[in-house]
Amino acid sequence: MAHQVLITGAGPTGLTLGIELARRGVEVRVVERGERPAAGSRGDGLQPRTLEVFDDLGVLDAVRAAGAPPAPLRVHVGGQFVGERRMSEWREPTPDVPLPNPWMLGQDRTESILRTRLAELGVPVELGTELVAFEQDDTGVSVTLRRDGRSERVRAAYLVGADGGRSTVRRALGIPFDGTTDESMRMLLGDMRIEGLDHRYGYWFGAADDPRTGVALSPLPGGDLFQTVCPAGTDTEPSPATVQAAFDRFGVPPGFRLRELAWVTVWRPNSRLAKRYRAGRVFLAGDAAHAHPPTGGQGLNTGVQDAYNLGWKLAEALGPDTDAERAGDLLDSYEAERLPVAARVLGISNELLRKYTDGASDAFTRGAETHQLDITYRDSPLVHDGRAEPGALRAGDRAPDAPVVDADGRAVRLFDLFRGPHATVLAFGGSDAEETQEIRAHAVLRAGERATGTAVVDAQGHAFGAYDVVDGTTVLVRPDGYIGSITHTRGRVSLPTGASPR
Repeated sequence: MAHQVLITGAGPTGLTLGIELARRGVEVRVVERGERPAAGSRGDGLQPRTLEVFDDLGVLDAVRAAGAPPAPLRVHVGGQFVGERRMSEWREPTPDVPLPNPWMLGQDRTESILRTRLAELGVPVELGTELVAFEQDDTGVSVTLRRDGRSERVRAAYLVGADGGRSTVRRALGIPFDGTTDESMRMLLGDMRIEGLDHRYGYWFGAADDPRTGVALSPLPGGDLFQTVCPAGTDTEPSPATVQAAFDRFGVPPGFRLRELAWVTVWRPNSRLAKRYRAGRVFLAGDAAHAHPPTGGQGLNTGVQDAYNLGWKLAEALGPDTDAERAGDLLDSYEAERLPVAARVLGISNELLRKYTDGASDAFTRGAETHQLDITYRDSPLVHDGRAEPGALRAGDRAPDAPVVDADGRAVRLFDLFRGPHATVLAFGGSDAEETQEIRAHAVLRAGERATGTAVVDAQGHAFGAYDVVDGTTVLVRPDGYIGSITHTRGRVSLPTGASPR
């Protein structure tokens, strides 16, 4: 059976993209060469923007129930306790940013939640299924898959390689993966049960002569495991004995003993970026397109948002009413929007890694720059700000949240109006903006006005304030929660070329 989109790789990126397509009715197939779901906590930090994506995908409640806020870190140097700190300042929710803080959840558990959601939409992950070759033409991609020693030839309109840093798809396309791998810094990364540790806290045990090196222990939600990071020599084997030796070296008290090594790997800092994200009908996403050092917790989050950006564009390109020119504009915009974001995020991760290796006093501090709420597509060919004098919020920026009241007097949020696979028009001050199956339209009225139909009232002024607009302004919010256009005209919304969202 031919599928419209074939995704290879069932990590967070591939699963998110599968959900995005399946909920839009796109025939999608997700294959994963591993015989079983990947083990290990790996990328365990979910940034605020990713939590907003998960809210839209319908998995936020499960993620919050399974996870926990970042734990305070108890710092020890030379075996002596020197204080307690948090990696990032705790922020209170605001009307425009309801989820301002990172959330901790092991990557294996995040993937499990996403797999469950994908299965609810009728798409199972096909484990033990490897992509071995493909070729494309003007109408699609022919792919050879291998499972249980047997080959299968399949046809898809588009292929997405979400198959990790050693991507088969990227290598087959011959796309350079520019950057570096630091062979001088090798670390053991694992999930461990450790006797004597209070699971409410994280721990750092640094050497007295060089506090830059040591053992980091972070509690993993949903059990008694700690994600553990410690230095590894060039010939180090990931074993309980190696980990215990690191504990002894860095002054971990004798009462804290390793009881079980649930999962472990050897990690080296990678910082790489693919030269292109698209070659014809084939796309790269997630770690196949960018590899990050773990400092800052950016890799998983950037991949999820790659998928969130690409999903609605693929669905629109496959729509029966989309002509070839519009489809091309939409699909070209994926690289135009996401590649610069990955380059910027890699810069943040690399700077944090440099601070760590230099022993900077703020090496363990994480600020708002890691939360990914400030990502913008202002320079995208797919967005348009038609105002003579744009406000502080512009087309291409993240669409803020705000509390409003609907026509029935119920308190709702703008994020409630955005949730789902559609785009949303906000007509501030009222408008006769036309609603379609793909676009939901809502007049946003000022306090004291009466709402009818789909209109909402900005009773506290937060919506007008967050969007920095006046009456008569019309804002198109894309399906991925970014602003596609802002105009100061009443009447039907005119979408930028190629931006008619499904």
